[in-house]
Amino acid sequence: MSNPITIYTDGSSRGNPGPGGYGAILMSGNHYKELSAGYRRTTNNRMELMGVIAALEALKKPGQHITIYSDSQYIVKAIQQGWLNKWMATNFAGGKKNKDLWVRFYNLAKGHHIKFVWVKGHADNMYNNKCDQLATTAADGRNLQVDEGFEMDPNHLTL
Repeated sequence: MSNPITIYTDGSSRGNPGPGGYGAILMSGNHYKELSAGYRRTTNNRMELMGVIAALEALKKPGQHITIYSDSQYIVKAIQQGWLNKWMATNFAGGKKNKDLWVRFYNLAKGHHIKFVWVKGHADNMYNNKCDQLATTAADGRNLQVDEGFEMDPNHLTL
């Protein structure tokens, strides 16, 4: 059996919506990897989700035992309280937001054994603080990517 994987994630948005970014740290045994990216127009919740998705997409093997630490109540509660399963079962009826990212996460997650743990943001957890720094630096960067799921959604189009 391979080492368990610990992941810390955070998302940031300068305005909501506005420029945003995510940060993620993956650790297993003596392996350590940081990930981040910035987007020109998005929301904080989307960036929180993108941090988790990017971390899971970086994994090379299925069936991993993973603990994900996030300061996002939105993500942690969606998993721990079964909201995501209800959203999936009803095809996100009632206009639940971020369907594209939740479906992407769901498909990635089902291949692993994942436990979510909520951590207080901007507190004394050095990995959460580092993820925050990665996310905000990415949001403030140049050559920001397009969050197509947000920008192409007719509910978010502006003239």
